[in-house]
Amino acid sequence: MLDELSVKNFGIIEEVNWKPSAGMNVITGETGAGKSLVVDAVEALLSGQAKEEDIRHGADEARVEGVFHQADGEDYQALKELLEAKGLDSGDGTILLACEIKRQGRTTPRVNRQAVSKALLKVIGMALVDIHGQSEHLSLLNKSHHLDYLDAYAHTLEKRQTFGAKVQELHQMEKEIDLLSRDERELARHIELLNFQVDEIKKAELQDGEEESLQKESVLLTSAEKLKAASFEIYGILYGEENTMTADSALDKVNETLPLMKQLAETDASLKPKLANLEEIVNGLEELAREIHAYGDNLNFDSARLEEVQGRLELIKTLKRKYGASINEVLDYLAKSEKELTGLTSSGERREELQKEREALKKEMGTLAAKLTQDRTKAAQKIAAAVKKELAELSMGRVDFIVSIAQEESAEGIPLPDGKTYKFNSNGVDDVAFLASTNPGEPAKALDKIASTGEISRFMLALKSALAEADTIPVLIFDEIDIGIGGRSGEVIGRKLWKLAQNHQVICVTHLPQIAAFADAQYRVTKQTARDRTVSTIEPLKGEGREKELAMMIGGASYTESALQAARELIAKAEAWKKDSPKD
Repeated sequence: MLDELSVKNFGIIEEVNWKPSAGMNVITGETGAGKSLVVDAVEALLSGQAKEEDIRHGADEARVEGVFHQADGEDYQALKELLEAKGLDSGDGTILLACEIKRQGRTTPRVNRQAVSKALLKVIGMALVDIHGQSEHLSLLNKSHHLDYLDAYAHTLEKRQTFGAKVQELHQMEKEIDLLSRDERELARHIELLNFQVDEIKKAELQDGEEESLQKESVLLTSAEKLKAASFEIYGILYGEENTMTADSALDKVNETLPLMKQLAETDASLKPKLANLEEIVNGLEELAREIHAYGDNLNFDSARLEEVQGRLELIKTLKRKYGASINEVLDYLAKSEKELTGLTSSGERREELQKEREALKKEMGTLAAKLTQDRTKAAQKIAAAVKKELAELSMGRVDFIVSIAQEESAEGIPLPDGKTYKFNSNGVDDVAFLASTNPGEPAKALDKIASTGEISRFMLALKSALAEADTIPVLIFDEIDIGIGGRSGEVIGRKLWKLAQNHQVICVTHLPQIAAFADAQYRVTKQTARDRTVSTIEPLKGEGREKELAMMIGGASYTESALQAARELIAKAEAWKKDSPKD
């Protein structure tokens, strides 16, 4: 629901912070006070579009913000998934829409404080609010939504999803068949190429980690002579020249310190650990000298081995350039190629098998699509009857309403039990449209072809009432739905709006006291002049204030006591009806 609407410098609204309640909210006020500006501001918020003249005179920009709370439940799952996918989910169900309208610059729409495109804003807005009246923000005028309404009403969404999954399965199957049905010469060339690639990689007998090991060995072989010379030089420094002990060796110098350290330790027992350390150093130097010497002895330049290692590294480099950035990727390519090769070599048998499976799947889809059409047709008849009943109660008894369900034959479609093949998509074979004729004898047309604003609003109210349980849009706004109707019809509209408010948050702008009497919360928009500027404000009405507002709607600004009494009677009558009316 809409928790709060903030409007600043929009039209004659200087600044308004409005918190509508749950249930039925009614906005009243004198003509020209700015009641419809509230609706216009919401529309700008949902579309991200406004005119420069919508900015209040003297201001550089206008700003509209709406705080919505996304209730838990399956009805809002699609919107929640969209917000999550776009990185816009707040995590607590709150949806903050904001729109900045600059006099010289672009309009900037935001969702949960992040800038979004107008296209995405429109999708989110249509899931939150439906505006009925002079606005174009009408989901029921959008033919793409009609099937959704019908399936929700018919409880066929699960069957539709099952059919959609079958369509995806068919597409995958046909994709594989197309792959297997490629030109035989092209297929033969592809098999030949795969065989060459598989053979080339297999012959190399690559091993994981082999490249790193070979690179290390190549470095050692290339530097063997340098390493050998350095090793013997280190040995000479530590141990002296081979087979001779020179006085200049490090080991000899350290050995000279041992007798001295022993004398110290005999005199001062605390130095015995130091003596032990020195003895360890001597032993360690001897061991290190022997190891370094052995290392040098084992180093020999092997030109044949170096050539073999470098050749192997070059082969690995070539394979990596062709098949992957590492040995692991090359081996992965080998596995995939072998799998594809196995599939292609048996492509004839597999293609015939898939073609049989495709025909069986299409037949299964045809049976399911026919069942969907049958269920939809039954539901369409019920919807049409329900809408006609609602229209009759709204003084539009001569209006005809039709739910059109059509199919298109196609040789590439799916077979239905009637023996014909029909075009299909993920929703089935049905093309669904809501049509109406407002004048007897005239052909039924699309809803957006209905001319009268008042007729559109009442038509939408009838549809919304009939589809109340199937309609998942939480906020419904009706702008001057009472155009061209009298008090008796106004009472009927009031009742229907209140009924809708049991499943939705309803906001209604009206001039009729018969409608306003059914409000769960009523607000008055007033226009005042201060410092030579016109300012429009909105205030809640309760108790006596609400009674006086309805009295003025009945008898004008100079209302009489009888008008005030009539207002009280309207409110009492509406409250009594609401109390007795079932709320399911």
